[in-house]
Amino acid sequence: MASSKPGVPQNDNVAHALAGAGGGILSMVLTYPLVTLSTRAQVESKRAETNFLSAVKQIVAREGISGLYAGLSSAVFGVSVTNFVYYYWYEWTRGVFEAAAARAGRPSKKLTAVESIIAGAIAGSATVILTNPIWVVNTRMTTRKGQLEAEENTGGEKKKQPTTLGTLSALLRDEGPQALFRGVVPALVLVINPILQYTLFEQLKNAYERRRKRNVTPTVAFFLGAIGKLFATVITYPYITVKSQMHVADDGKRREGMTQAIRRVIQEEGYSGLYKGIGPKITQSVLTAAFLFAFKDVLYEQTVKLRSSMAKKAIKA
Repeated sequence: MASSKPGVPQNDNVAHALAGAGGGILSMVLTYPLVTLSTRAQVESKRAETNFLSAVKQIVAREGISGLYAGLSSAVFGVSVTNFVYYYWYEWTRGVFEAAAARAGRPSKKLTAVESIIAGAIAGSATVILTNPIWVVNTRMTTRKGQLEAEENTGGEKKKQPTTLGTLSALLRDEGPQALFRGVVPALVLVINPILQYTLFEQLKNAYERRRKRNVTPTVAFFLGAIGKLFATVITYPYITVKSQMHVADDGKRREGMTQAIRRVIQEEGYSGLYKGIGPKITQSVLTAAFLFAFKDVLYEQTVKLRSSMAKKAIKA
């Protein structure tokens, strides 16, 4: 997470936030087709295609390669804002704990497991409240494009593909501002996902550095990030499914809370219904987290150097 290399400041929250946003964008672009496959599987009926390769072929045949990237623009915007907010608040909370550890005379300033959990809870809750509207729009776009293509292939009239602003305008017009906060309760529950992920990452990272007597490399961070995300996603996936379904629900469909949604899915599709699309989701989440952790420290150092260089030029000017 935070870079621990000599000479790199540890308390630059903005630099950490920018690095997190940049790493998130790069990893999202690299893995986005898996987001599309997983999201559609979560919100479609149990009769939907579940085989990974068949699902890819079906989307490409029906919509072209672009179908795998439906909603990418809103996703990139969403992940940049999400990661910026998350890392800013995480590093801010980290700084508070580190200052408290210094005042208490604690030998190590590294976060304990409890401190990692608290920092993750604060950062995750702030992120959910601020970014839920972005992900509602993204989920609508990801699923709507597939619906339009299916209608056209069955003889329906060709319709214009949705844009981010068009989807947002239609949602506000038809369902009101409250629709932007659909699924916020399961999203808040899902704060446990980054808590589990980052707590495990921090503890594995600390153990590695204690044993090897050196900082983690981007390659090691890649694998530690993958392990953390794999564990967190398997534990929380039913809530991810429910959140996606609540994002696409409209006034003419189901109006239900999180517990009701979980019960309905189990009644209609069995417990396996809570894990629809888990294959591509786990692959995407693990790769995204792995790339993010591999990219972030490098981007952080470059951001610090760039800001330092700009500050020196400003002073000379």
